[in-house]
Amino acid sequence: MAEKIGEFLLRIGVMAEYQLQEVLNAQKTGDSRMFGEIAIDFGYINDEVMKKYIEASAAWKK
Repeated sequence: MAEKIGEFLLRIGVMAEYQLQEVLNAQKTGDSRMFGEIAIDFGYINDEVMKKYIEASAAWKK
């Protein structure tokens, strides 16, 4: 199974644990957007980081 985006971003040091938890809490309290969308909106990551995650995710599926 591929690594979840939050776990990946935490592991590579792009996000801090508290940032991960804030995004997850937003989802738990009704924000229906995807993790990456919320993280970008909160200013924790940018589009380039999302691109790198997508590329890495695609490589894991091979």
